[in-house]
Amino acid sequence: MNTIKEESTVSTFSDMSLNPNLLSVLTINKWLYPTPIQARAIPLILQGRDILGIAQTGTGKTLAFGIPIVNSLKIGVALILVPTRELAQQVADAMRLICRPFGMNVCLLIGGASMNIQVQSLRKNPRVLIATPGRLIDHLRQNTISLSGVKCLVLDEADRMLDMGFKPQIEKILASVPAQRQTMLFSATMPAEIRQITRKYMRSPGTVEVAPAGTAAEAVEQSLYIVHRDQKKSVLAKLLDESSGPVLVFVRTKHTARQLTKTLFEIHPVAEIHSNRSQSQRQTAIDGFRSGKYRILIATDIAARGIDVKGIQLVINYDLPDEAESYIHRIGRTGRAGSKGHAVSIAAPDQGKLVRDIEGLLKKPIRVVKHPGTEALKFTDADKPSARPQGRPKQGRKRSFRIGA
Repeated sequence: MNTIKEESTVSTFSDMSLNPNLLSVLTINKWLYPTPIQARAIPLILQGRDILGIAQTGTGKTLAFGIPIVNSLKIGVALILVPTRELAQQVADAMRLICRPFGMNVCLLIGGASMNIQVQSLRKNPRVLIATPGRLIDHLRQNTISLSGVKCLVLDEADRMLDMGFKPQIEKILASVPAQRQTMLFSATMPAEIRQITRKYMRSPGTVEVAPAGTAAEAVEQSLYIVHRDQKKSVLAKLLDESSGPVLVFVRTKHTARQLTKTLFEIHPVAEIHSNRSQSQRQTAIDGFRSGKYRILIATDIAARGIDVKGIQLVINYDLPDEAESYIHRIGRTGRAGSKGHAVSIAAPDQGKLVRDIEGLLKKPIRVVKHPGTEALKFTDADKPSARPQGRPKQGRKRSFRIGA
């Protein structure tokens, strides 16, 4: 693979010889200057190259693949595969903006939404499909879709899809699209399974790397409290009282999300997002968080890569994630687009090994802070292996609509 790390000579979107209608849309939306991943990836994608993009969340990956797709897709369909419903909705919103001047229909295929409405959308011959793996497999199984017209395939947040156990679905989808296609894979980290996919399914991809794989945003200040588990709520309450802007709180389970939301509701404007919430409830929570109706959003990892809200000042890891890689994606919700951010984690004394794993991925230590009113604790299990269970999502005959025909 060819790795492109040098600085690009592209300074504005006008330097890329894009369609004037596309440039007009970018200008209207005040997208004038490409981010590093956009400046380096777009010219190569416009050449028809397969691309492996390594970049953190919040670096502008959606437009990095969206702009060249809209600019160059003359026939056929672009399929964009993403891990979560929330991220799929974000990508769909951005793609609709830049597709509108070209009359290109965008179809969103996600779980929690009506299959019948999605089938009706497929009948309109969409040029861009955004889908989560599980729902796309549902359509393939029910013969409501054919992927024979796919000319361009994007695997966005590929490492997250693998973390969520979607490898079988991804391989089935890859087997269903034409071999002659352009493939773009974007990932924040580079586990062995990602390298395996690139070798098997991509054609001499150019690697565009704008930050070392596994590193966190430099603009995020990170700190860590070590407290007994029964002190976590008081530490959280103190952190929320000390902050004034939007706060995203990550927990491990939907039960904890519900309990914290109930506890905080009478004091703070708070919403929750997890797998027991319907799609409309999730979207209402995100929209309310984005608009300022809710200052605090309590979320499980389902939202780690699915929330694109400007101005999140603080991310709190009330529970540490099971996977060190998830920590990267969580704290990537703050410190975006050049702004400063702060991430605070609350750990129990027996979680030292997991913290060491996170620090190993970060390639630097996390600053330990003593919380007022609590005793100064140290980790008791730094040399013990940490358990990291990985769940597998459940996998989810009608007339088939051949897209891109």
